[in-house]
Amino acid sequence: MSKFVVVAIMFVGLLSDKSLAQENWIDSVDFKADLRLRSESIDDDEKEFRQRGRFSARLGLTAKINNNVQANVRFASGGGNPVSTNQSFDDGFSRKDIGLDLAYVDWALNDTTHVYGGKMQNPLYRAGSNALIWDSDLNPEGLAVIHKTGVFFGTLAALVVEERSSSDDSLLVALQGGISINIFDRGNFTGGIGYFDYSETIGNQPFYNDLAQGNSVDIEGNLIFDYNELEFFGQFDTTIGDLPLSIFVDLVQNSGTNTNDSGYAFGAKIGKAKAPGSWQASWAWQNLEADAVIATFTNSDFGGGGTDVKGH
Repeated sequence: MSKFVVVAIMFVGLLSDKSLAQENWIDSVDFKADLRLRSESIDDDEKEFRQRGRFSARLGLTAKINNNVQANVRFASGGGNPVSTNQSFDDGFSRKDIGLDLAYVDWALNDTTHVYGGKMQNPLYRAGSNALIWDSDLNPEGLAVIHKTGVFFGTLAALVVEERSSSDDSLLVALQGGISINIFDRGNFTGGIGYFDYSETIGNQPFYNDLAQGNSVDIEGNLIFDYNELEFFGQFDTTIGDLPLSIFVDLVQNSGTNTNDSGYAFGAKIGKAKAPGSWQASWAWQNLEADAVIATFTNSDFGGGGTDVKGH
């Protein structure tokens, strides 16, 4: 009860900022929504060929609490899957699942440092927006601090992966840093290093629906390795004519095992599909060994999702 009272007082305190007059509260709220329709053809040598329709729908809002704090909430289709908002057309026209996709606070300490708390958008940089380590739909939970000053940037996050009543929780401490510099007025280079340390993986079930997704498990389905992932990344952004061009490379290795422990991806993207009539095209090659990363959180589409996959 006392904890609830403390939280309630803090929340009321944030809302009481005189800079947001009650009659203008609606001006402090922004709504966003998107809808995507998708057709998939899946040709797997070990399974029957199949084709399916899917959709993704999201509805969110951002509320300015005061001059330094924003609250963000978003709902999305896809049920409980942490790495996909896609929902298939199936089950006899049944109603589809929708869940809480985002619920976090963004606190700007100053012009260079932000603190995030809750179920947030991924605070970690992804070279080329590639999903070698993190799927684009993954929204982790916990606390994160992002600092940017000059050419330098860095992120420190303490995230709760799995809470257990009968044993220790699985946590993730993530540290990432890098630089972003102009190269002789020809373009911008962003490069850096990341380290992602999971606790309490050995002897515990995989993190979502007990599915290994390519990670090594014992006869009872429990993970058998630690996951201490070291990442190196680089991205170069330039233009060809009026078209933006991005080239990237991403490397990862897990020191928690000495077999099937590495992965890499490289590729390019040209154009930017943002305004009506615009377009983009991209290509990438990826090779991700079985225990290079936590399979639950990597690309949910490539190779059917998970690790132990390679190809275009």
